[in-house]
Amino acid sequence: MGKITKITGTGVPVQGNDIDTDRIIPARYLKEITFSNMGKYPFYDVRFDSDGKSKGHPFDNPAYKGASILLVNQNFGCGSSREHAPQSLMRWGVRAILGESFAEIFAGNCNMLGIPVTTVTPQSAAKLQALVQKNPQTKLTMDLEKRQLLVEGGETVPFQMPEPKLQSLLTGTWDSTGLLLANAAKTAETAKRLPYVSNW
Repeated sequence: MGKITKITGTGVPVQGNDIDTDRIIPARYLKEITFSNMGKYPFYDVRFDSDGKSKGHPFDNPAYKGASILLVNQNFGCGSSREHAPQSLMRWGVRAILGESFAEIFAGNCNMLGIPVTTVTPQSAAKLQALVQKNPQTKLTMDLEKRQLLVEGGETVPFQMPEPKLQSLLTGTWDSTGLLLANAAKTAETAKRLPYVSNW
């Protein structure tokens, strides 16, 4: 856990509205005991046919290898609240997501992993997707303090993000589990003073 102010990398476009968490990570992979292999499975059923051959999804396109900023459209991450969806994207290599709109629980789960989820206009989303399709090696820098995406060459695209989520990233308090563990001693002291904990 630490402060997150800027994320720089290349982009990978995944076009389409209402891409739900079942498409991001098929339900059969939720039985995994840990998240360690989740990076193999994002978009699995739309990436591969029944014989395991790639259908040409952007996540399998060599041009986008190493991309860390995911560019999407409307209502991304809708459907069930499975945290495996952002886990699979993160373990594939995604460090930030920019799109038109997001399901609230999905965005919250991303934030808990330190993945900024930012919104732009439909026009900006389409323009950025087209830009990286034309030139996949274009460097993008998400500047959370300035609330803008800097495109290699000088163009800037403003984005929005809920203030509490933004501040949690900027101040390094986005991981609530990490905060709890870091304050384990204080938590234990508080628990001792609570009769419904100490007197059982």
